[in-house]
Amino acid sequence: MGRSGDLPHGLVDRYKARDGVWPDDTGCAVLHVDMDAFFASVEIRERPELRDQPVVVGGTGGRGVVTSANYIARTFGVRSAMPTAHARRMCPKAVFLPPTFGLYQEVSAGVMAIFRDVTPLVEPLSLDEAFLDVAGALRRLRRTPGQIGEQVRARVAEEHGITCSVGVAATKFVAKLASGLCKPDGMLVVPSDEVLAFLHPLPVSALWGVGKRTAERMTAVGLTRVGDVAATPLPRLRRTLGNAVAEHLHALANGQDHRTVEPESVEKSVGAEETFEVDHTDRDVLKHELLRLSERTAASLRRRGLRGRTVSIKVRFGDFTTITRSRTLPVATDVTQEIYRTACRLLDEQTPPGAVRLIGVRMEKLGEEGAQQLFLDAPERGWRDADQAADQARARFGGAAVRPATLLDRNGSGAPGH
Repeated sequence: MGRSGDLPHGLVDRYKARDGVWPDDTGCAVLHVDMDAFFASVEIRERPELRDQPVVVGGTGGRGVVTSANYIARTFGVRSAMPTAHARRMCPKAVFLPPTFGLYQEVSAGVMAIFRDVTPLVEPLSLDEAFLDVAGALRRLRRTPGQIGEQVRARVAEEHGITCSVGVAATKFVAKLASGLCKPDGMLVVPSDEVLAFLHPLPVSALWGVGKRTAERMTAVGLTRVGDVAATPLPRLRRTLGNAVAEHLHALANGQDHRTVEPESVEKSVGAEETFEVDHTDRDVLKHELLRLSERTAASLRRRGLRGRTVSIKVRFGDFTTITRSRTLPVATDVTQEIYRTACRLLDEQTPPGAVRLIGVRMEKLGEEGAQQLFLDAPERGWRDADQAADQARARFGGAAVRPATLLDRNGSGAPGH
């Protein structure tokens, strides 16, 4: 879109969420969530001592390019896709790191799982951004779109140690614009009846599909703001830009974007994981965490109307060695205790000793709900009935209303034991 100086004074402040307050979000069912300086943020999370330094991630060779720069480095003019050699000249004191793509993919999977906890209608655009359609989740979660956006931001920060920015709007185009304007670590809500008031003062470069050359051509004929494009008759725009481009930009400038959020194909797995603040060797502590993660995973399955047959655990040791172990059940399940018992067996029987940095539980081979096998040691009404009753209590009274007794500390709170 160009520099922030291109923006009308006060426009962002008018719509930006502050101290839990934001504009009316009625009818704004589309969220665009974008991680802030994703690769650099993940690297800084792993190296907290770099938090106050300029950090640049990218190829470190003579022909390398910048893939990500934190916001401190950006104040020196460093940008993505810039040659690394140029970035070194602009910010010689920056810390330059090679990318760790496996780690980014892992964090991305965890972030996307948070999104899918909210709604199955998630359209990832890359590792670090996605559209969410929350229209169907509003009643179930008893939250407004803005409240869901804040919940997503809080969970990403808490569970993955990075920040994200969220745009909330009635269309994908406006939601994506909004997330970009509130970076870093912000949320911007564009009310459905103020879309034109938000769009029209923006520079034409804000329109999706307008690059540098197109913007120059439009500016040359007096089209400098989105409002200019909206007010220009289509025949004139067609003569200047061609039929297809003119119709596309004219529609966007008038707030028209009929694209829907297109989710990926059926999910292949559902899970949760936790990185400990300190490494743990105590198997009781690890099993305590497996129970918490099994509970989250099972609840996520039930929200989606899914069951899984394969239980998988992931264990990352203190030296960053990572292993996965899995076992396929005879019948698909969404029951916390079944998932937990299997996860514990995998830990006991197939996981070597050592200091554990991260542990996770995941269900694979997913399918829609079907007949449920009865187990000989199940209580009279079954563990699943207990899970469903707990789901109902949480929906009414909050996520911590019902917890397994072993997840409660001595004070009766649900705080994890680490």
